[in-house]
Amino acid sequence: MTYMSQEGYDKMIAELTRLESVERPKASAAIAEARDKGDLSENSEYDAAKEAQAHLEDKINRLKLAISEAKVVDVSRLSSEAVQILSKVEMTNLTTNTKMSYTIVSENEADLRAGKISIKTPIAQGLLNKKVGDEVEIQIPRGTIRLRIDKISI
Repeated sequence: MTYMSQEGYDKMIAELTRLESVERPKASAAIAEARDKGDLSENSEYDAAKEAQAHLEDKINRLKLAISEAKVVDVSRLSSEAVQILSKVEMTNLTTNTKMSYTIVSENEADLRAGKISIKTPIAQGLLNKKVGDEVEIQIPRGTIRLRIDKISI
């Protein structure tokens, strides 16, 4: 089971709908067009179209699986007492004195540019269940990072 926001769930449903109603017909049309060009044994266009369709179907199946395993979190039941999924955490890097802000989300919703990190990342794992004022040392690929939690919100 994967916990996620309603927004993330809605985005996955929209993406699945787009893939099935727009991209799938395009892939079928590309195969039909390539098939019309003659001998399939030496038709690289046909092979490429079939491969693209296989990738599309794989993506659709993975999305369907993610949707079936999704559990939308009722944000009204969340607390800002401690860090948990869907918490927005404002913190200070104690080594560089830099301010950082991340929202902890499911793996499917992660988007670093939007400040959303997966609950499976080392930083998110190190922050889980911590409270405002707590200082944590987290092992990341580039070494150890020291953070102080300044604010938790939903």
